[in-house]
Amino acid sequence: MTRSDDGLGRAIMTWFGAAWFASAGLAGVSACAGVPAKVTFTEHVAPIVFENCAGCHRPDQGAPFTLLSYRDVQKRGEFLRGVIADREMPPWPPAHGWSRLQDDRRLSDDQIATFDRWVETGMEEGPADKLPKLPPFVEGGWTLGEPDLIVTLPEAFDVPADGPDIYRMFVLPLNLSTDQWVTAVEIHPTARSVVHHALYFLDDTGASRKLDEADPKPGFGKMGFPRTGTLGGWALGATTRRLPMGLAYPLSKGSDLVVQIHFHPSGKAERERASFGLYFAKEKPKKRLMGFQAPTAFGLGTELRTRGIQPGEKDFTIHGEWTAPFDVDLVSVGGHAHYRCKSMKAVVEAPDGREEKLFAIDDWDFRWQGRYNYAEPVRLAKGSVVRTTLVYDNSADNPRNPSIPPILVRWGEGTNDEMGSVNFAFVAVDEANAANYRGATMRGGSAGGGGLRNLGPAQRLAIFRLLDADRDGKLKGDEIPERMRAFLDLIDVDHDGAISREEVESLPSATSR
Repeated sequence: MTRSDDGLGRAIMTWFGAAWFASAGLAGVSACAGVPAKVTFTEHVAPIVFENCAGCHRPDQGAPFTLLSYRDVQKRGEFLRGVIADREMPPWPPAHGWSRLQDDRRLSDDQIATFDRWVETGMEEGPADKLPKLPPFVEGGWTLGEPDLIVTLPEAFDVPADGPDIYRMFVLPLNLSTDQWVTAVEIHPTARSVVHHALYFLDDTGASRKLDEADPKPGFGKMGFPRTGTLGGWALGATTRRLPMGLAYPLSKGSDLVVQIHFHPSGKAERERASFGLYFAKEKPKKRLMGFQAPTAFGLGTELRTRGIQPGEKDFTIHGEWTAPFDVDLVSVGGHAHYRCKSMKAVVEAPDGREEKLFAIDDWDFRWQGRYNYAEPVRLAKGSVVRTTLVYDNSADNPRNPSIPPILVRWGEGTNDEMGSVNFAFVAVDEANAANYRGATMRGGSAGGGGLRNLGPAQRLAIFRLLDADRDGKLKGDEIPERMRAFLDLIDVDHDGAISREEVESLPSATSR
């Protein structure tokens, strides 16, 4: 690799982030039996690249260069050989062998070895008539067809050429006069190279509008608003899909769509004014979409809050647990944590003692937060126990640690704080069981008022006791998380600026339509 190529390699590695998987080892994969003795681009390499790489590596997408032709691939062959062998590309954070997920972009050992041998033997182009056609990409249009509703950021947001990543919330009034059910949301960025991911929240209280009005720039910077619903999210490289099994997110009339966008400066100043297409279900879903986190409230009740992660601590661990109240089908899974998390996993123990792997990320990267649909719903019998483990590295050896030298880190909502959980969406096998379920719907799920409304009485009181540091029976001052403050008017019935146990117990439960 030349000095120029090496510089390009470092730039691309920085842009994509560090490896998500252990190195495959070039010498090992080259010996795979499924690799032909003579490898050419048109016959063997193009099918791999076109199917797995070209979706992002094409004009006006998020990747920094195109991979649509022999010349595109050949001139970066050595660099691509390395990131493919290390399984850094194509990006696919979920660990191999833990579950079957839709849109799995993990290359097989034979595919990796094929690319390796092609580079090793001189990167021959091959016969032109063997070149496959490029996949039928949707250029400029909507992947799922024309949306039922399209909304656009009210103002363009200026992203500087350089500097730290930016997380910004934008309010998009939907002005709906009737309730709807949303099966998918598609994002259309205008400056795709700087948009890393987007999360879609709902707010029917007007609080986010006030935060937007108080900030002189387009949008606002803090998550201090009540999230009264969710419509999922999008991350770089994700495929826009409708929810499976005829499921849909509830969207109450009068709700605003609040989008959090993660901007990653690209070296060039950009202006972003994204549009979002919403797809509505034709009828109310037959199944109620529900969810759970383990640990609950993004780890609020763990030692993340009570002890924190000490400077230099490499293997700080938290655990979560959830018991299936009836037979359920897991529909999707994802994780959430901040910069110091390094791995997460979830297993389930069936009532007969058998254990099954549900989900894992061996090398967590805050910049790649996907939501993954199971290829087939995962059936859990009543009484099955889901157990999760998240591990954090707060040492100077962690290249993603935002504080060098390391500092004491506790639970918090800022990206330099920490939190963490593995999050599942599920439906009841027998829908009659869903009607009386007191756990979380897919409306909120935070540790604030909306999240408390989605929890059962015992869970609410457990959260209350964890937050009541001085044990005086009231939450006040710093005992009230920022997310809960957004709901203070709803929870604080006597308006004394504090939250009593009685006020938490009497908080009305969220209901699903």
